[in-house]
Amino acid sequence: MQCNCDHLVSARAGHYFNCISVWDEKEMGFPCPKNADGSLRLRNAHLKQLDCDVLYHLGLDTSTDLRAMFEDVKFVCMGGTKHRMREFAIHMCRVLGVEETKLLNLTKHAHRYAMYKVGPVLSISHGIGIPSMSVVLQEVLKLLHYAGSRDPVFFRIGTSGGLGVPPGSVVVSAWGLSGTLEKSYDVPVLGKIRKLPSFFDERLCQEVAAAASGDGYSTYIGGTMAADDYYRGQARLDGPLCDYTEAEKMAFLRTLSELGVRNIEMEATAFAGYTREAGVRAADVCVTLLDRLQGDQVTSSKSTMMGWQMRPIELVGRYIAEHCRSQQA
Repeated sequence: MQCNCDHLVSARAGHYFNCISVWDEKEMGFPCPKNADGSLRLRNAHLKQLDCDVLYHLGLDTSTDLRAMFEDVKFVCMGGTKHRMREFAIHMCRVLGVEETKLLNLTKHAHRYAMYKVGPVLSISHGIGIPSMSVVLQEVLKLLHYAGSRDPVFFRIGTSGGLGVPPGSVVVSAWGLSGTLEKSYDVPVLGKIRKLPSFFDERLCQEVAAAASGDGYSTYIGGTMAADDYYRGQARLDGPLCDYTEAEKMAFLRTLSELGVRNIEMEATAFAGYTREAGVRAADVCVTLLDRLQGDQVTSSKSTMMGWQMRPIELVGRYIAEHCRSQQA
């Protein structure tokens, strides 16, 4: 089949994973979930039976004209805190030349998350951990489906604990690893475990990492462990409960490093699993606040960490701006 990649920054060699010409229906288990125009074709026939679909946690529903509001969305950028995602939205206003005075929290009355729209960019908070993140991620997938958004690209930007990389480094995730050392997100469905492979789009990762060239810090493409717990789940010794030795902790962290894991956070497997199943390209871009091989506690100054936390914001913002300039050329 003919390639239908929408070249984001240039016609580089290779295809995105959701290009119809390389989609492996046998491997994936279903046809490419993209319509001919690039809009999302969600695999849930039950949605068509709803007179009105309430996106409860976003404070939106299909009785409003979602197409008029969100059809032009090309990029969805998610991160943990409301403050960080407002900062990202402000940064994108400056990058894209949009007035900050028009910045409104579109989900404010839902009292759950924060969502800002800056031109073709949605900036959305998702809380901490997979349960909170997966709720808003799935509702945003439905939102863009109803809006008819074409070939949307998702980013997660945040902080993490590094593994064998200097603090302040940026890691672009190639894949997510669960706490049981599997490259999948395990979601219980009707009493049984479904395993969603947790791989990110290889070409998108390479493009994002290339955009960091010359920034004065190290950028890595590698694996990311997504833990379900901040303390024991990440092999820390400083939690309220601990039932393993320091030697056991270090052996586990070295195992992760040998597997190619470069950082540890709490969302990557589900973020990769759900976006991949939906046929949507995604990248997880996180700065490291410490090297877990050297300790457990984050001890850098607030000002230093604030500077580090701008690195994923600026990197993803530069990538989006490059795409927007290429569209205007």
